[in-house]
Amino acid sequence: MARGSLPHGTLKPLLSVLLASVLWVTAGTAEEPKAERDIRNEIIDKDLKIEFTVSPNQGEEITEGGYATLAFRITDATTGTPISGANPAAWIDLQGDARGKDCKEKVSVYLRGMVGLRPVIDLNSYFILVLNRDPSISVIDPLVGITGKTSLYASIPLTRAGADWVKDLDQDRLYVTMPSADKVAVIDLEKFKVIGHIESGENPFRILIQPDQKYLWIGTNGRDGKPGGVTVVDVATHKIVARIPTGRGHHEIVFSSDSTLAYVTSREDGIVSVIDIQQLKKIKDVAAGPLPISMAFSPLSRAVYIADAKAGTVTAVESRNNEVTARIKLKPGLGPQLVTPDGRWLLIVNSAEDGVHVIDTSTNQLVRTVPVGDEPYQMTLTREFVYVRCLGTERVSMIALPDIQKNKEPIVHVFSAGSKPPKEAGMLGIAAAISVTSEEHSVLVANPNDGNIDYYMEGMNASMGSFRNYGHVPLAVEIADRSLTEVRPGDYTTTIRIPPAGQYDVSLMLRSPTIVHCFEMTSNPDPLVQQNLPSLAVEYLVKERSIKTGDVLPLRFRLTDPATGGAKTGLQDIRIVYFLAPGKLRREVAADEVGSGLYEAQLPIAESGAYYFYVFAPSLNVRPEELTYLTLHIVKDGDKPSDRRRSIR
Repeated sequence: MARGSLPHGTLKPLLSVLLASVLWVTAGTAEEPKAERDIRNEIIDKDLKIEFTVSPNQGEEITEGGYATLAFRITDATTGTPISGANPAAWIDLQGDARGKDCKEKVSVYLRGMVGLRPVIDLNSYFILVLNRDPSISVIDPLVGITGKTSLYASIPLTRAGADWVKDLDQDRLYVTMPSADKVAVIDLEKFKVIGHIESGENPFRILIQPDQKYLWIGTNGRDGKPGGVTVVDVATHKIVARIPTGRGHHEIVFSSDSTLAYVTSREDGIVSVIDIQQLKKIKDVAAGPLPISMAFSPLSRAVYIADAKAGTVTAVESRNNEVTARIKLKPGLGPQLVTPDGRWLLIVNSAEDGVHVIDTSTNQLVRTVPVGDEPYQMTLTREFVYVRCLGTERVSMIALPDIQKNKEPIVHVFSAGSKPPKEAGMLGIAAAISVTSEEHSVLVANPNDGNIDYYMEGMNASMGSFRNYGHVPLAVEIADRSLTEVRPGDYTTTIRIPPAGQYDVSLMLRSPTIVHCFEMTSNPDPLVQQNLPSLAVEYLVKERSIKTGDVLPLRFRLTDPATGGAKTGLQDIRIVYFLAPGKLRREVAADEVGSGLYEAQLPIAESGAYYFYVFAPSLNVRPEELTYLTLHIVKDGDKPSDRRRSIR
């Protein structure tokens, strides 16, 4: 397979199920009856009982704009045994968007994965977030990258270039430090837009959220040799609750697993400050060596480990009394470190030795050094491997995690991410260049030389392909996860932002056994939201989301008053702005009234593809982004629609 193309089914186990399922959902089977709408919250089908619930995170009603926990419980209908590993697929869409389709037909539309043919909420996917060298974040849709013409979903402009970022646990907000702006951008991960800024203090770099999600911690490095510290922000309100000075230089931050203590390095002063989180006060400074470079906390030994790059030592500080309990002598060149999920093994890269040191936290002894590529500088964990990114080679090393946990000499695999070593791209960032995808056995790698995001699945000999980043230099990569998670055997849940008021179908699909069913969900209006609605509402009068047309597309729509539901007549300045995804061929055309509240525009179509349409009315101060937009997949007469696999470039 040529590099740059992904076959169907490589993005995640669930997506492979979805893509393969296009065949059986579209074609159907003789013995499989069409699924009918059922408004009950549970069904029994093919010996399985499926219970659907949606619960507001606050209040008693499912109200637009709020948050809710959506859950499916799947059990054996006879014994009640939970069914684990069912991998349900689910979508939420307005009931009126079905255009008369039954549940199975609707699901087949969702499975096509094309731009413009999307439900309101897709509960099976993730978006790729790319922190660029320029002041922007790219948002890439990996599923559309496989089945459609483009993978760039959105671009988020920043005030200044970002350095580090962190998501909250619900994946609702993303926080990005901008050192030259002295601010942190707050990004809505539902809308993919900046919704505010936090005045962090001078030169913010490292940013983390403590384990219990109460506080956001920002390392402010200061300027011109002046001391800095940490700014502490309440995650719920985004209010600054403390500014704690610590010392000079860059600040790394880690927390005790119970969120009672924070540890902050001051690199130029050679100290680590211990902060009592309840009091938000510094209680001690620990001498850590001439150049404390990184830290990690082990819940097993209940100690923080401080690596010094210049001295080549690791200092263990016990969290009960904050006293030094061990100094482990290694070699200069130490860098980032991490602790395995069981807390037993501490891994530290050494860029000067081209290796990863393995320390047993139960004894604080060096066990072995694992050879990797030239100048290792970052690590990322999956369930099976430790991924090591190196500055001096494009090859990523994969250390077998089970071998480490069994205290065996680990097997090391390698694969190439790009064609050149990362250091040839010049300035790199501190945020992670490797991110684990939502299925946990594949990773994404930011490739600054080629400008792409490489995708690698465990068990393969090479990257499976790459996603274009459209002219940007990627420094770091993350995901915004939209998928259902099995939190307990048979229980599959996720948190959603409740969509605008209306009746919704919640479509569920199981592959084995084959079950397709549509549950129902009601989103109640929020009076405050309703008060701020625009003075216009639009209903697009189209029967299909994928259509054929000639050089001109006649688009008809109805305009009403949201407060009364009555027709809005006599409007002379109704216009439509539309473009071909991801932002090409932008046009603006006037619409004429052809009936009571009915309007129509004749829209020139230059080429086939996925189009976005926005209605607006200058005389009513209604902007394009305020009204519901329409997406259509358009095939011009004479063009042949292509369902073949496409390069994600």
